[in-house]
Amino acid sequence: MTVAAILKSIAAILMSYEPMLLRASEGLALATVMSLPWSTSATSILAGIWLVTLLVWVLAIWLRTTFPVLGWAALCREIAPPAAGLPVLLVALAIAGVFWTEVGWLDALRGLSPFAKLLVIPLLFIQFRRSDRATWVLGGFLVSCVALLVLSLALAVWPKIVPNKSYGVPVKDYIAQSGEFALCAMASAYVAIDLFRSRNRTALVWVGLAGVFLFDILYVSSSRTTLVTLPIMLVLLGLRQFGWKGVASIAVVGGLAAALIWVSSPHLRDRVLNLSYEVHSYEVDKDVTSAGLRLDYWKKSLGFISTAPMLGHGTGSIKSQFEKGVAGQSGYSAQISTNPHNQIFAIAIQLGLVGVGILLVMWLAHLLLFCEAGLMAWVGLLVVVQNIVSSLFNSHLFDFTQGWTYVFGVGVAGGAVLRAKKPAVAPAVTSNSAADAGQSGIEAQRPL
Repeated sequence: MTVAAILKSIAAILMSYEPMLLRASEGLALATVMSLPWSTSATSILAGIWLVTLLVWVLAIWLRTTFPVLGWAALCREIAPPAAGLPVLLVALAIAGVFWTEVGWLDALRGLSPFAKLLVIPLLFIQFRRSDRATWVLGGFLVSCVALLVLSLALAVWPKIVPNKSYGVPVKDYIAQSGEFALCAMASAYVAIDLFRSRNRTALVWVGLAGVFLFDILYVSSSRTTLVTLPIMLVLLGLRQFGWKGVASIAVVGGLAAALIWVSSPHLRDRVLNLSYEVHSYEVDKDVTSAGLRLDYWKKSLGFISTAPMLGHGTGSIKSQFEKGVAGQSGYSAQISTNPHNQIFAIAIQLGLVGVGILLVMWLAHLLLFCEAGLMAWVGLLVVVQNIVSSLFNSHLFDFTQGWTYVFGVGVAGGAVLRAKKPAVAPAVTSNSAADAGQSGIEAQRPL
């Protein structure tokens, strides 16, 4: 039996299951994003199952072409746009960085792991250009965060219901929680404004939901990173919904609200005022503080970058650079880190200015992707802007929760935007059983 005959046989089998595979991948994507606010283990397992299912589905729609070369050409067209191709290019550079790294192969492969999740973005584009369930998936994330919000508020009132947990933070950490709540608050506010325009009374429900999310961030548990990103999100909300007049209104109302919140929230005042205390305590008293360590990491990172500016020290080299940087030092200056707490520095240390350039252009491509009107574009814009701003103070693209939030947020919302923009290029296989049979027959004649 020839290779072509084998491919045709496999294609015939997979094509019969193609609608089912798409429905399964949609359900697994929904389950994955719903698990994201709660558990790293559950997310890892579900993401793995989802990825296998999705790859089998992609194989099915690739093999159905008359000539496999057409499938390759179509696959190349899928990742050719910058929004899809640049994440792949950054991962490819990280793979190349394994060969000039200064550390062993095992450490290099560990360093490659945080980059690998970016390969999921183009796969999500492929899936949700052909699926009509992007709203379901992102809505599932909102529902999951609402459940977490209820538990967070309950824990703030009754701390003993979840033993050994921080105030108002039932799972994971306050940085991840407040970041998720900020996304949900701004998405809910966008929906509320749209509903107000159409005089739909359910707008009040969305206003209330956005308000409760913001209340938890400002009065229960917040991170300083979220306090920086929130004003930027609010300005973008005013600009997207009302134009420049909206920005001016948001600035006035936001300023008054900020003054009121400052007076009424001791938690918020402590988070902000404690920043200067931490820096002073670190520099003068040599105490180990969060803000002080960041300053120390950033200073050392600039030194590491200067010794290999163009291509960096190789994938997985961050820890080894810090080990060399603290040689002969003691006390607070001897802290060794695998995370410089800045995404640009984390890339530059390993992949140099070339890697930083790809990262910045990737962010720009994703921002441009979400310049369209509509809820999906707004959600995608929120995810990208939050990641860019928060990555000034953290390596959030490499962190588990924030990194996967970016991947699924950009991938699902971006796929929906591309589907609305060019429906003829990516015909949908809907999840409705009545349409599956007919649509499958139509799509069998078209490449990936």
